[in-house]
Amino acid sequence: MNMTTRRGFLAGAATSTLLLAGCNNGVSGRGPQTIEARVRSTLDFLYRTYPGVRDLASKSSGQLVMPLVTEAGLGIGGSYGRGALMVQDTVVDYYSSTQASIGLQIGAQQYAHVLFFMTDRSLYQFRNSPGWAAGADIEYAVNDRGGNLSAETTTSLSPVIAVIFGQAGLIAGATVRGAKYSRIIP
Repeated sequence: MNMTTRRGFLAGAATSTLLLAGCNNGVSGRGPQTIEARVRSTLDFLYRTYPGVRDLASKSSGQLVMPLVTEAGLGIGGSYGRGALMVQDTVVDYYSSTQASIGLQIGAQQYAHVLFFMTDRSLYQFRNSPGWAAGADIEYAVNDRGGNLSAETTTSLSPVIAVIFGQAGLIAGATVRGAKYSRIIP
């Protein structure tokens, strides 16, 4: 790597870091009560906006709710958010989500997402890993033209279903593939 390439890389990394830091993801409160309140508010919004998701939730073994993830990038990008894992409508753990990316990108966006663990095995693997990376085993549920979203939208054989919603910002599209989830103590 020559000196010009290193400087460009460092400049891109510094710019992305500043963009990400400048976008307050709204999860800056440190206490578990703050995270839990945001998680419950996010679920209420999701269920009001897409009532069919309640059926998906009732069939799942657990849900990881990330109320607000902030993503920013300028060549090099990243995202960060905090949330909670719920099992039978009870918060059992707190998690952070981080993601790094490189490529043609510029801008910032914020969004919420919920991972529905559709099998006991997928929930067990998530809870017992030191840092779980979202990969190809995730099925994305998307809303149809009528704004409906339900368990029938995706195959019931998927171990994890991701629902991404509430997007706002200047980067097109959001995905959790490549995101790393780590247990935190708020």
